[in-house]
Amino acid sequence: MPLTIGTETIARALLFLTASVSALVIIEPAPYDLLIALLLVGWSFFGLELRKDILPLLILLCFYIVGGIMALPAAADTKEAAIFYAVTVFLAFSSFLYAATLSAKIERIEAIEKGYMLAALFATLLAVAGYFNAFPGAYDQFTLYGRAKGTFKDPNVYGPFLLLPTLLITYDILTKPLKENILKAGILLILLLGAFLSFSRAAWGMTLGGALMVFLLVFINERRSVPRLKLLGVLGLAGIGLVVALLAILSIESISEMFTLRAKLVQDYDGARLGRFGRWGEGFTLVTERPFGLGVGGFNSIFPEDEHNAYLKAFTTYGWLGGLSYVTLVFWTLIKALPLVFKPRPWQKYIVCTYVAFLLHACVSFIIDSDHWRHYFLLLGILWAIIAAESGISRYRRFPPTQ
Repeated sequence: MPLTIGTETIARALLFLTASVSALVIIEPAPYDLLIALLLVGWSFFGLELRKDILPLLILLCFYIVGGIMALPAAADTKEAAIFYAVTVFLAFSSFLYAATLSAKIERIEAIEKGYMLAALFATLLAVAGYFNAFPGAYDQFTLYGRAKGTFKDPNVYGPFLLLPTLLITYDILTKPLKENILKAGILLILLLGAFLSFSRAAWGMTLGGALMVFLLVFINERRSVPRLKLLGVLGLAGIGLVVALLAILSIESISEMFTLRAKLVQDYDGARLGRFGRWGEGFTLVTERPFGLGVGGFNSIFPEDEHNAYLKAFTTYGWLGGLSYVTLVFWTLIKALPLVFKPRPWQKYIVCTYVAFLLHACVSFIIDSDHWRHYFLLLGILWAIIAAESGISRYRRFPPTQ
């Protein structure tokens, strides 16, 4: 008999492949970008479904893009601005692609999970190898300013990229027997080491806060007394293990010195008169007078650095229309998805972990420019896919049929 491969197998393989190269962004265009473009074209011709439940995502992303186009004349360098907005269009449609393909068959998210996990592990192994200069050229290639960055250009992007797979493994450890998660526990330790060596304060806070939030949601959703006691025991052991691990790794002098330097909550460049915090107030005051924004690069032509605030940047770079659309989309997503984390569903792991990851990314967006982070738009697409799936259940009073 001839070997036949179904379209669903191909679909899942492509999603796995796309997620598995999502960490290879040290070059541009990245392989991830090319695969997303291929998926957009391919799925558009072979059955990309436009469900009404994801229309709010599409409409607000389109308004966001239109705001950028209207701000284009304000840019000092039109060519640079056009490239910047082209990247925004690409990322926006990648989010819509994930929402559309996953809402049609939510089980496809498992392929993305496996691919993302592989990408995170690959990037982290190179980041750790780079930090300890495990082979010639590793330190120069995979670190920046003494901080691990793996296959990313910036440690501040690499660290948060590891959050979702870290939370997914944490969820499995909390909800499944340990013997089923020995390998995942080992991967978790590697990811935690990678996040730590990024020396990103945002990544540290997101990892610790995210793990605690996932624990809390699992604890709330678990109604039985005995499993709850086990969860408390796991929490206690994790706390002890964290302290021991920190003491061990901080015994390395170079790591201890960098940790002391980076552990300050407010750095000098944050609190100066025109530091990160000082620029925000003046920046928001400035955009109240500019309905079409300042254009790409307009902010740092006035101030010494970029906005380092995704919400401020939405207004400065995309005008009032883009800024309001971006803020509305973020908060609408958080409000719409919140009740779903408490509903028992086969995909509860994914809604809990993705929601926590997205919430924390939305929070750190107040102190960092996350508007062009590829994995942030992946999180957005996953949430809207689950929102759409849940809407289908509510509409038909049953789980959607498998295809």
